[in-house]
Amino acid sequence: MRQIGIGLAGLGTVGTGVYRHLGQNRVLISERLGLDLQVERIAVRDPQRPRSVAAAPKLFTTDLNALVDDPNVQIVVELIGGVDAAYDLCLRALKAKKPVVTGNKALLAEHGATLFEAAAERGAPVFFEAAVAGGIPIIISIREGFIGNHIQAIHAILNGTSNYILTRMTEAAIDFPPALEEARKEGYAEADPTLDVSGWDAAHKAIILASLAYGFWITAADVYVEGITKVSATDIRFADGLGYRIKLVATIRAHPDASIEVRVHPTLVPKQHVLASVNGVFNALMVRGDVVGETLFYGRGAGQDPTASSVISDLAQAAVWLNTRGKAFGFTPHALYGKCRPIRSVSSGFYLRLTVDDRPGVLAQIAGILGEHQIGISSVIQPESHQEAAVPLVLIIHDAPFGQMQDAVAKIAALSCVKAEPVLFWVLS
Repeated sequence: MRQIGIGLAGLGTVGTGVYRHLGQNRVLISERLGLDLQVERIAVRDPQRPRSVAAAPKLFTTDLNALVDDPNVQIVVELIGGVDAAYDLCLRALKAKKPVVTGNKALLAEHGATLFEAAAERGAPVFFEAAVAGGIPIIISIREGFIGNHIQAIHAILNGTSNYILTRMTEAAIDFPPALEEARKEGYAEADPTLDVSGWDAAHKAIILASLAYGFWITAADVYVEGITKVSATDIRFADGLGYRIKLVATIRAHPDASIEVRVHPTLVPKQHVLASVNGVFNALMVRGDVVGETLFYGRGAGQDPTASSVISDLAQAAVWLNTRGKAFGFTPHALYGKCRPIRSVSSGFYLRLTVDDRPGVLAQIAGILGEHQIGISSVIQPESHQEAAVPLVLIIHDAPFGQMQDAVAKIAALSCVKAEPVLFWVLS
């Protein structure tokens, strides 16, 4: 049986899982592939650090370049995280015509175009299933399973930390700060959770999915991103009364003019929609193709074992590619779509919560401004006064261009009767 040598960069949480499961399931993998996957080198910062896997000392090196230079290493697996060192390693491996496996979403979001150009130029593929949604096989599904489909839309919950926080806010009727603290205690949030709660972790994944689905590499500047830090227990309560759950949703959608929209933000999801029931740290993706219709993917979006499963899947594909000298570059540009839709022209329904004076005429002023911007109101909730000077006013808005909505909200915020910054969320459509 032909042996395929692997160079593993990083032996942290995911790297440890990859090494362990490659060993535990070696016979199974070999029988299915007809190839023997063998780790030949492991690059780490500190070879002496105690680890939960017993790798032979001779495998360790502190030099990332050793993975590329070692003639026994045929596939380079990048699991070190970060961007700069990971980019240098992957680019060097591709130039040496060695396939690359990576789970680094930030790396691909920032440098994907360059890496895939190098892959095509040198004839060595990049595999990146683990970069999006942990153990859910969404990359291979879009790349191969839906190859005969125009992808019309993707709606996805892609960040387990944010989904856990919003779930706890809904279940326990608590605000964002205590829910975040609970997520930290449970190990679902990092000490610095900014990337998760700001929406950018999900946005990096959305960039990869959109680029793969539509054939041109999306830049971060083309993506509208808003995190969950402004979501309050009050908004969740009002949304519940209106028949919605609030989720951090990534929306990717094609338009007839060959433009696409890519956005990540808190979204009101109808309770009967399948994404509304995705709770805790789980991820889910709804993909709509013109041939297949709607499909659903659901599972754990992070963690050692789910992510290791995806890395091993990519290793198997890379090994088969080496054995057959096939063509598989992970991302293939094509000309069906070629531009991102400006976010201001994207239409949606909206949830608008205002804090206003409790006096006659206020609603008329606000409705007047919305009318000036050709924006219609679907429903209004205004709780009865409890002897307070300022009260909440919640409006569900008919579909309108986001730019017009932004302009109207800015004008409403300037009214003397509005006593706090307006809260504006999108409604899933």
